[in-house]
Amino acid sequence: MVVSKPNIKLIALDMDGTLLNSDDEISQANSQAITEARNKGVEVVLSTGRHRSSCAAHAASLNLSSYLITVNGSEIWSSEGELIERQSLDIETIKALVDLNERYGTSAWMASTEKVFRGEFPADLEGYEWLKVGIDIDSEEVKERILEELQDNELLELSNSHPMNVEINAVGINKARALEKICGLMNITLAEVMTVGDSLNDIKMIQEAGLGIAMGNAQEEVKQAADWVTAENNQDGVAKAIKHWVL
Repeated sequence: MVVSKPNIKLIALDMDGTLLNSDDEISQANSQAITEARNKGVEVVLSTGRHRSSCAAHAASLNLSSYLITVNGSEIWSSEGELIERQSLDIETIKALVDLNERYGTSAWMASTEKVFRGEFPADLEGYEWLKVGIDIDSEEVKERILEELQDNELLELSNSHPMNVEINAVGINKARALEKICGLMNITLAEVMTVGDSLNDIKMIQEAGLGIAMGNAQEEVKQAADWVTAENNQDGVAKAIKHWVL
């Protein structure tokens, strides 16, 4: 548990359930706090499970000039839109995950380098480079059975962005590792980073940062891993965290 204010040089923010409210918007309070932090010399990056196509506009609206972590860390982008790093899933894993989704009758989405497919996937799976698979599940029992099937696969990194989904990336791909890469590029350490998130795909960056903050609406496991818990995403929790620890 952090008791004194660390020297924060970088803030990494999850988007859904964290920076964004339930209307998929960045509140004025959150936007203003981010601007004030940047005016103080603290860089801000978005670190999200989203595809770049659905988060670049939010980064632009905040006038961010640093890096962008997308698809749970499968891709790292510069502010100029240059791809810094990419890690994809192999095609045999993709085929097995499509089969698993069909067997359980769940609702999957799959992120390729070009776009996100939901529900219907291309017949030519080999024609795409795949970054992440997500599976929405409406039964706790089915979720546990799917996790049992996947958790011993050493090629996979499992997380979630909601209590009733499973997100699958290539092993070793997570937001903490992407942040570590960015820290190296910026010549800072993870100890100088503040992270904010709400789900299991945020937990490693919350655990490994100098200051890890969970949202008030975060999953309980994330709160337990955090140094501090802020307000909910619909109550400007990001702004309150930045004001308390950075400004």
